[in-house]
Amino acid sequence: MQYLKKTKIITTLWPTSDTKEIIEKLYKAWANVVRINYSHANYEYFSQIINNVWELNKSWKTNLWILTDTKGPEIRTKAIEEKIEIWKDENFIFTTLKREKLINPSLSSFNNKKWYKVIVCDYEPILEDLPIWHIIDIDTWLLKAEVIEKNKDYLLCKALNKHKIWSKRHVNLPGIKIKLPWITDSDKNDIEFAVKKWTDFIALSFVRNKENILELKEFLKKIKAPEYIQIISKIENKEALDNLDEIIEYSDWIMIARWDLWAEIPFENLPIVQREIANKCKQAWKYFIVATQMLESMIENRIATRAEVTDIFNACMQKTDSTMLSWETAMWKYPIQAVETMTKVIKASEQQLKYKHDYFSRDLWIHEEKKILIKNAVYTAESLKAKAMLIFTKWGFMAKTASAFRPNLPVFTFTYTDSLLKKLNILFWLETFLIEQKSNEENIKNAIKILKNKKLLESWDKVVTVYWIQKESWIVPSIQVIKI
Repeated sequence: MQYLKKTKIITTLWPTSDTKEIIEKLYKAWANVVRINYSHANYEYFSQIINNVWELNKSWKTNLWILTDTKGPEIRTKAIEEKIEIWKDENFIFTTLKREKLINPSLSSFNNKKWYKVIVCDYEPILEDLPIWHIIDIDTWLLKAEVIEKNKDYLLCKALNKHKIWSKRHVNLPGIKIKLPWITDSDKNDIEFAVKKWTDFIALSFVRNKENILELKEFLKKIKAPEYIQIISKIENKEALDNLDEIIEYSDWIMIARWDLWAEIPFENLPIVQREIANKCKQAWKYFIVATQMLESMIENRIATRAEVTDIFNACMQKTDSTMLSWETAMWKYPIQAVETMTKVIKASEQQLKYKHDYFSRDLWIHEEKKILIKNAVYTAESLKAKAMLIFTKWGFMAKTASAFRPNLPVFTFTYTDSLLKKLNILFWLETFLIEQKSNEENIKNAIKILKNKKLLESWDKVVTVYWIQKESWIVPSIQVIKI
């Protein structure tokens, strides 16, 4: 049987990787999902990228799903004409007003400080939100500053390190509950455009609580979005960590978005937090993605660092459903090599792992018996050293349950609707196919034919099949062992 990757890969498309030729190569390197980051570019450009993906999919050259990543509510510095160099221990002004508005007779307290450098941001409540001695992260933790004085129109800050500030840099306020509208008008426009362009996943940036997710669900209903679209909540601030359990409950997926999360918590705690989020997701039957800087050095270099290889290995050890590449495939020199490298590390890591099926502990109540039957099917297939499991599903329950137990053998899933196909194909070690629904006997026969044609199974291979059967008033899973 040819190699099948358990852990899926999300890759970001941008000028380096937006052509049909490169997209097809990314797919052949084992990318599974393409990500469109709506923090950048424009709809005309995105339309062309998405059209390229869909034309490749329709011609069966690729089988890629599309992920829309929203910009979300954010705080940024204002545009400036040239960089501002801030030195360590230097005091500077942080404000929402331009310098020319600060320097006037009514602000006598500022006139004695007019030689200070001024950094302007777009978050109006910053003066009331930040207490003295609070830390501000500017340019995603590249400049840390401490508030040492508060005035009516500005904060006086002390730089804790040296850095040059350019236009429209991110500003993080660790531990502060931001007073910003959740889904911005810009986000709504982006989501509506993405829905019309057949997106499969929407990644919601800077999620704070379950209300944010419910707001997105209501908006998707309002614009009559397809039901197959799945919501990915990005965990990237302290408030999200405080409300993690409810965010996991109301989301389809969780993304451990380490870029902004790094700025919100002590950096030494990030690996611990990542592990805790991963464990909670597995226990709760929710899928998760590990993202950010997984192969950052490959923006400029053909070979990954030892630390990056170890980072991918650790994500696999935590049984992540998917890993994600951002700038590595979006902007620079080696997008194909980055996906190939990630695939190699994932493959080597997975060969070292023995999955024990004890991660999924959530009680499914009326479905708990069905859950146990699926778990037993996984154990049966492994005990008999079957080549694969074949699951036939109308609603996705059996396939998602099998994936949640992290089986040690491939799970070939057969479904009858395109919408369900989209939901299943990115899950851990599921390879999903669309077939015409017939009797169970015919479905098995057709499925085996497809898998043999794709050289995924051979004659005399042993497989375990799972499908629904009607038993009186109950519909229960049926487990069958077949030798091809």
